[in-house]
Amino acid sequence: MTTPASAREAVVAACRHLAARGLSPGGSGNVSVRVGDDLLVTPTGSSLSRVRPEDLALVPVADAPGGGTVTGGGPRPSKELPLHRAVYAARPDARAVVHLHSPAAVAASCLDPAALPPEAATGPLPATTPYQVMRLGDLPVAPFALPGSTELAAGVADRAGTAPVLLLANHGSVVAGTHLDAAVDLAEELEAAAQVVLLLHGVPHRRLTPAQVAALRSR
Repeated sequence: MTTPASAREAVVAACRHLAARGLSPGGSGNVSVRVGDDLLVTPTGSSLSRVRPEDLALVPVADAPGGGTVTGGGPRPSKELPLHRAVYAARPDARAVVHLHSPAAVAASCLDPAALPPEAATGPLPATTPYQVMRLGDLPVAPFALPGSTELAAGVADRAGTAPVLLLANHGSVVAGTHLDAAVDLAEELEAAAQVVLLLHGVPHRRLTPAQVAALRSR
């Protein structure tokens, strides 16, 4: 069984990994895991490259009156706590949430919907590889809202129930996983898929056909 102490160590290891991969520039990005009725959340004003186990905030998972109160005192959680809570409420199976401002995913979140190719199969990304289609799914884009706002959380809540991987317009990504490693892996796969699409921009290349996409999604 996961203990609060082991969960803290796991979150820090995940944060270090994401930072080493260049997926959390500066002080951006936040990570949470569910431990019983509580969440361990990276703190406000910190970098994923420097966070320590004792820096993590422990807060109730439920967004209720007083729900922002830190359990037992301690560090303040990331201002994106409402976004994390929205994902857990929409996805009862989620045990971890990763929110990043990784460069390629941010670029994908800024793409103009009116300019997207009609065959785009993974949110704003044209279908280029099998695992992009199978792992990332529909990749919906939540409308722009101020970071940390209830409006941002509401946009995520409307989409997270049917999609474990989301983009936030002009902001970044949100990924839910049934465990922390799964969420980290999906965040990396999103970044890699977005990089491939951006590298191919303006270069003649082959895309998956609608029939190939349908076959991949039926697997």
